[in-house]
Amino acid sequence: MQVPILSGIATDGAPDFRTVYPRNLMPVPKDQGISKGYLRPAEGIETFGTGPGIDRGAINWNGITYRVMGYDLVRINDDGTATTLAAVAGSGQVTLDYSFDSLIIASGGNLYYWDTVLTQVTDPDLGTVVDALFIDGYTMTTDGTSLIVNELNDRTSINPLKYGSAETDPDPIKRLLKLREEAHAVGRYTIEQYNNIGGNLFPFERNNGALMNRGAIGTHCACTFSMGEDEVIAFMGGGRNEPPAVWVGANSVTSKISTREIDTILQGYTEAELSQALLETRCDKSHQLLYVHLPNETWVYDAAASAALQEPVWFQLTSSVVGLGQYRARNFVWCYDKWLCGDPTSAALGQLVDTVSTHYGQTIGWDFGTTILYNGGFGAILHQIELVALPGRVALGADPVVWTSFSLDGETWSQERPCSAGKQGDRLRRLTWLQNGSMQNWRIERFRGTSDAHIAFARLEIQLEPLYA
Repeated sequence: MQVPILSGIATDGAPDFRTVYPRNLMPVPKDQGISKGYLRPAEGIETFGTGPGIDRGAINWNGITYRVMGYDLVRINDDGTATTLAAVAGSGQVTLDYSFDSLIIASGGNLYYWDTVLTQVTDPDLGTVVDALFIDGYTMTTDGTSLIVNELNDRTSINPLKYGSAETDPDPIKRLLKLREEAHAVGRYTIEQYNNIGGNLFPFERNNGALMNRGAIGTHCACTFSMGEDEVIAFMGGGRNEPPAVWVGANSVTSKISTREIDTILQGYTEAELSQALLETRCDKSHQLLYVHLPNETWVYDAAASAALQEPVWFQLTSSVVGLGQYRARNFVWCYDKWLCGDPTSAALGQLVDTVSTHYGQTIGWDFGTTILYNGGFGAILHQIELVALPGRVALGADPVVWTSFSLDGETWSQERPCSAGKQGDRLRRLTWLQNGSMQNWRIERFRGTSDAHIAFARLEIQLEPLYA
């Protein structure tokens, strides 16, 4: 019998059935004749260079990567070297955007411009800068209450008579986004859209018909996202009197993309912890990926795979061997014909590769589970388990192992049993386990390995002998 492996099942003490998503393995919806989809290793991270500090944000401007690392704005050259340009205040994630002739940086509550020198906006009418964007010739910022634009003839001058505001709900403004050349003020519980109408005062007018009655929990918990042919706003948060979830919205309509399992995981964090999360996107090889970077794990939603499989496709990324661990790649930028990333834990710069699955040369782990094997209430003997895979694509000298264990209740697990995954070039090896015991009611299988086993999995096949009363 064939057993699904793109997601699995476990239980907890609630009691509840819980979905188990693959860790450090990416579901790919592709019919290859063996199955309708397979699991491949998520991209590895190779060292590209080193900067002056922990990565805080990045952008591709005029074909060059710029990053804020530590307390410095740096230019990342195509050979991986980092050129320090200027110092900026603050810590934590920054916002980067660009106008026709300058880079815009919102960091530490301040607003900066970079062309060939760094200029800080010191006009007292600016207030504390929570977020910023460039739209229709203006730099628009927010202090959490008002929408503020600069003077067109002086980018460092602010006229307090030209303040705007989000008027539907008194919730604080968390984020500013541009979607289809329209400004969106993302509040804690609402998202409002603004169109440029000109005039002598605040030049943007709120579109009453485009209001969304949900908002983001933190400044960097919202971003624009491609879903199929549509551009939407993806955000983590919700409406008033709602627990946090992950949503997409456009044209006054919001749709939930987080599953019950993802919602349960989010509710394991406090609102203060979630407000420091980062959402970002990456489109690559027909994958439309939304990354939700939490304090000690990253969850990824694949819109393209979800559309193909007609169910939400999520997977987990960590940089640990087992269990939870912060994912050491964020602030992705496509530049110099490669995906570049920063490290939230060190000054390292990385690039994503699919030839290995290590992170900066360090071994990581992967695991996935199955749905429940059930024989209509009767037991069964499991004679053989086989993972149909693509072995033999490992580093020279590596002799990786894949382990399996099983559970009869979804919480406690058997002792692990190893199986050699094959050395380099051993592409005909079959990953099989014999004499796998029996089950009286139902059973769940679980598999794990490390980045030494750089393997894709297409199918799980089990030969069982039913036991009838």
